[in-house]
Amino acid sequence: MTPAEKVAYIKGLMEGMGLDTEKGEGKVLAAITDVLEDLALGQEDIQGAIEELNDGLDAVSDDLEDVESVVYGDEDDECCCGHHHDDEEENYEYEVECPACGAELVLEEGDLEQGVIQCPECGETLELDLTEVEEEDDSDDDDDYEEYDDEDLEPEE
Repeated sequence: MTPAEKVAYIKGLMEGMGLDTEKGEGKVLAAITDVLEDLALGQEDIQGAIEELNDGLDAVSDDLEDVESVVYGDEDDECCCGHHHDDEEENYEYEVECPACGAELVLEEGDLEQGVIQCPECGETLELDLTEVEEEDDSDDDDDYEEYDDEDLEPEE
């Protein structure tokens, strides 16, 4: 039963009891039920507005989902290499030549972090010095952007 229906029920009980709404307690009860009726009707209006807002919000959410799928693509899409990369961490591989036997070794980041590996071909122990790699990475940052002079920005005639 809605609040408005409950107020109508109370009004019906008051009428059934034969309360005089023009005098004393009957007048007070009639005023209280009128206020309750106004509150119940206002609450129904608010509830209707909330439902409209929720419907509108759902529509906007669906539209945003459509836009995201166009802009970012589906999360389950395969990349250009045909693999799923959802929760994979980037794992870089490095190629190193063994100075003793010339064998080409493929190292992963975990191998580099250890600092020492053993060549599987000849058994030679190799110490890995990453200072040159880190210095190259720092200097490569500047090569990513090409600098322009003001003369380069002038239109050609």
